[in-house]
Amino acid sequence: MNKILVTGGTGYIGSHTVVELQQAGYEVVIVDNLDNSSIGILDQITKISGIRPTFHELDLCEEEKVKDLIANNPDISGVIHFAAHKAVGESVQQPLKYYRNNFFSLINLLTAFAGRKVNFVFSSSCTVYGQPDKLPVTEEAPVKKAESPYGNTKQISEEILSETASVNPNYHIISLRYFNPVGAHESALIGELPIGVPQNLVPFITQSAIGKRGPITVYGSDYNTPDGSCIRDYIHVVDLAKAHIAALRRQEAEKMSGNYEIFNVGTGKGSSVLEVIKAFESSTGVKLNYKIGERREGDVEQVWGDVSKAEQELNWKAGLGLDEMMRSAWAWENYINEHPL
Repeated sequence: MNKILVTGGTGYIGSHTVVELQQAGYEVVIVDNLDNSSIGILDQITKISGIRPTFHELDLCEEEKVKDLIANNPDISGVIHFAAHKAVGESVQQPLKYYRNNFFSLINLLTAFAGRKVNFVFSSSCTVYGQPDKLPVTEEAPVKKAESPYGNTKQISEEILSETASVNPNYHIISLRYFNPVGAHESALIGELPIGVPQNLVPFITQSAIGKRGPITVYGSDYNTPDGSCIRDYIHVVDLAKAHIAALRRQEAEKMSGNYEIFNVGTGKGSSVLEVIKAFESSTGVKLNYKIGERREGDVEQVWGDVSKAEQELNWKAGLGLDEMMRSAWAWENYINEHPL
């Protein structure tokens, strides 16, 4: 049984990936500083899988503690690195917070594995493409100047990983460029759990629908899209979690074409903000209160991915649609409303 370190493993994508790892037969060690997650998620993971993962509350920016953790776990064969600040709007307002956390954590992890072979899966983002010249965007598309400090941390982190892999044969690294993960586990026991006001669309929708928030603001109605609102490639979080298992298996089977690879992870289909709102209403029967606001700084007009490379080389494909994303997110919102974590 291979042991996998999951950083940010009590977070949204991390917790779903931990469940998928456990169900695939991996032993999981979670590291999280609980900055944007709840310790109660450990109990929820255990309820789903029947296995309680090992947990370390640790800030990856503390270099010596990271070195000690890795030294004390010589049987860790792989790392899935989620831990990072991720809100585009906040990164525009607090760039140093993002640069410090997202770079130091990555560098400390890589340094701690010096001299050891490790399979490393990195949580990247479609934000590295900025506003693409053509759609759908492929992995070969140029990486443009980032629209936000958050996006810039993903671009530079990929450069760090690529350059590190190029001179160190012990590192086998895959960057997964996510599009927009939404939804929740079918059990409704885990899902997106933002602390404070949600920065992402779907948790704001569900919190608004249940009465925790006021009207939803659609940021901009004058974009060059069919209905004037921004378009994104939304992917169910469980499909995204499964992509990480596929990446690990590619590394373990030594099928990589080099020491560093990149894959888009999405559905290959774009949906507008207004389409997401309508999908929520139609799939749940709940009417939403929303208003049109000004454009938000840092937002890209439209982006969705060409995911054929992941389908062919990772043997992975998204299987869940927008309605299932909305229904599961709503089931999760109702669960945590009755069972606060």
